[in-house]
Amino acid sequence: KDKLLFSFLLTIALMKLNGEVDDSEWRFFLTGGVAFGTPPPNPAPDWLGDKSWSELVRASALESGAFKGLHEHVGANLAAWKGFYDSPAPQDAVLPAPWQEKLNSMQRMVVLRSVRPDKVVPRVQQFIVEKSGQRYVEPPTFDLAGSYADSHCCAALIFVLSPGADPMAGLLKFAAQKGYGSDRVQTISLGQGQGPIAEKMIRKAMKDGSWVVLQNCHLYTSWLPTLEKICEEVLVPKDTHKEFRLWLTSYPSDQFPVSILQNGVKMTNEPPAGLRANLMRSYLNDPISDKSFFQGCSKPDRWEKLLFSLCFFHALIQERRKFGPLGWNIPYEFNESDLRISMRQMQMFLSDYEETPLEALTYLSGQCNYGGRVT
Repeated sequence: KDKLLFSFLLTIALMKLNGEVDDSEWRFFLTGGVAFGTPPPNPAPDWLGDKSWSELVRASALESGAFKGLHEHVGANLAAWKGFYDSPAPQDAVLPAPWQEKLNSMQRMVVLRSVRPDKVVPRVQQFIVEKSGQRYVEPPTFDLAGSYADSHCCAALIFVLSPGADPMAGLLKFAAQKGYGSDRVQTISLGQGQGPIAEKMIRKAMKDGSWVVLQNCHLYTSWLPTLEKICEEVLVPKDTHKEFRLWLTSYPSDQFPVSILQNGVKMTNEPPAGLRANLMRSYLNDPISDKSFFQGCSKPDRWEKLLFSLCFFHALIQERRKFGPLGWNIPYEFNESDLRISMRQMQMFLSDYEETPLEALTYLSGQCNYGGRVT
C-alpha cells in the first residue's frame, strides 16, 4: 500500500505542475470536505448512507464548480444512481449521464469516493496506470546482479522478506553463476543457539572470500546486537577478503539493527500483483527459465499444458491472500518453493510413466506440497 500511495502522490504532483488538478477537488478527495450546517434530507436512506449523501452535497458546493447540481441530480435520478451504487465494479462503471462526459478522471474518482469508498483503491490503481503507466503499480523486477554490483565486502546484502516470496533459490543460482558452488556458500537459519556458529562462519569466510547467508534474522532478535557489532567492528576493509559477502534474510522487524540497514544493500522480492504478473514471474524464474529444464520432458504437449495449469493454480492461491479471511482462514505462506517442487515432481512423473498419473500429481501438489501448509 505504501508503494501505491507514493505512486499516487507522485502522479498528482506532476498533474498539479501541469495545472490538471484543482486544489479544492484534491483536498475534498483526501478529506471528504468539512461540514457546515445541516444537509438536505437524504432521498434514499435505504441504500445511500447519510455520510455519502453529505459528501455529495459538499462536493456540489466545491469552488471549482465542476460538481454543481450533483446532489440534486442524484435525488432526481435515484434509479440510475442506485444502479451505479449496486455495480460489482463501480470503478469500471459509467456514471449516470451527463456526469461521465462532464467530469474528468480525477473528478470521477471524487464521485466514487463519495458513493462507493470501498472501491477507491482499485480506481486509484487504474488512475495511476492512465496517467503515469503500468510500471508504477507493479513491483520492480528483482535484480540480484544489480544489487550485488552495488555491494562491497564490508556491507551486508539484506533480503526483506514478504509472504509468498523465497529468495534462496535465486540466490544460490546466482552464486553458482558467479563461481560460488556449495563449498563456497555457507547458509544457516538463525535460531536459539545458532549465534556462535554463525559468528564462526563469518570470521572464517571473511578470510577465505566465501559467502555467508544468515536466514530468518527476525527469529533471533536477541543475537542481532552481536551481529551489529560484527558488522561495525570486525568487517573492516583491511581484514576482509574483497570477495566476501554477507547475505541476510529477515521479515520486517523493529529490532533489526538500524546501522546494518543504513550501511547495507536492501532488496525485496515481493510476489507480483495480479494473475498475469504472477504467471509471468513463474515463467521467468528458475527452473522454468532454464531451457534444459523446460525442454527436458519427453512428452512436451502434456508437460506444457500441465505446467501452465500448475502456474495458474499457484497464481490463483497467491492472489487469494488479498481477500483475508475470505481467501484463507489464516495467512498461509504459499511460496515459490511449493511451485518448484511441484513442477519438478510433475516432470519426473510425466517422463517415467506412459499414462499421465493425474491422481498422484494432484495428491502430491494439492495434499503434500501446498496442502501440507494447511493446518
